[in-house]
Amino acid sequence: MTSTTIDDSDASSPGWDAISARLDQLYPGQEPKHFGTLISHMLGGPDPLDGISAWRRTDPVPHWHFVTYGFSELYAKESNDPAVSGYGFELTFRLAIAPRSTEAADADAEPPTWALSFLQNLARYVFQSGNVFRDGDWMTANGPIALGQATQICSMGFATDPELTEPLDTPNGSVAFLQVVGLTLDEERAAKQWRTRNLLDVLLPHMPLWVTDLGRASLLTNPAVKKQVDEGARRDGSSSGYLFTDVLGLKRVERLLRKPLTQVTLGARQVDELVALLPLRLPFGRTLRVAGHEWQLLLEPAGADGQNAVEWPGKGAGAVVLRLTDATVQQFAQTLQPREGRYTLPLLPEVEWLVQKTTITDSTGKVVEVIG
Repeated sequence: MTSTTIDDSDASSPGWDAISARLDQLYPGQEPKHFGTLISHMLGGPDPLDGISAWRRTDPVPHWHFVTYGFSELYAKESNDPAVSGYGFELTFRLAIAPRSTEAADADAEPPTWALSFLQNLARYVFQSGNVFRDGDWMTANGPIALGQATQICSMGFATDPELTEPLDTPNGSVAFLQVVGLTLDEERAAKQWRTRNLLDVLLPHMPLWVTDLGRASLLTNPAVKKQVDEGARRDGSSSGYLFTDVLGLKRVERLLRKPLTQVTLGARQVDELVALLPLRLPFGRTLRVAGHEWQLLLEPAGADGQNAVEWPGKGAGAVVLRLTDATVQQFAQTLQPREGRYTLPLLPEVEWLVQKTTITDSTGKVVEVIG
């Protein structure tokens, strides 16, 4: 991306102009740093977003406030929904400016380029998958959000930008401003075990305007914050009803004079997440779907008869369904371990859980961690 200036006089870009006008109200008199693409995405360029602007802030902490141009319809109206512009949102991202010496102050005159690539990568995910972000979503980055930097920020939550709370009405439809908030891995885990937006609201007093600081440690090390989050999860349960895993195998083994044995194969990393999530879903009357590349496992609360049950789908499609009592859920959480091995629950002997080691590699294929 290249640094450019914005020409707000271009009458052919009503969506773009509306976004710029809204930010002009927030930053009167400040000309943002703008980064546009050499070749637009519509003309075959590699970057989905047409531009990203960044405003420098000193309060409540020094930070860059990034805003994207491209998730919404910036030019002519093309989508069929007149009420919504494009995907219906633009992303914002607030990145703390690290304290530096006076001699190095000029180094902060430009926003870091990795943040531009980070936002473009999020756009690629949306444009390629069609999945949109919403207030209260979370997403893992599968590594530090800033490659090559020592940081614990490896995940993100999404919330309405606290200073751009009202959707923007444009000639092409409504646009919301959705802020990306950097999270640590244990904060991501807490978001899944409770609700992402509730977690972010608890973090906000300790993370003003949800500014992402690459140098910070997990806020869950604060006992008061940890207590609020744990109490919230116990009270409300988890809002995460979907868990994807690279390792999920399901096999039905016929047995003489006994019920068939269902073998479930999982990776140790997913077992750790499943053990944490299941007691926060089923006892609250909520299902949990575990999806792999070929199989799906649907975990449901036991039916009115209060009995465990295993249900295999007919040929073609569908998920294997396990209906579990609350007592079985608790036994599951106490029995399964994120370690390689075979596990069977006394209350559910017709299901055998096979746990495999999880190997985590970096972008070069180097093994960085083995779980289990």
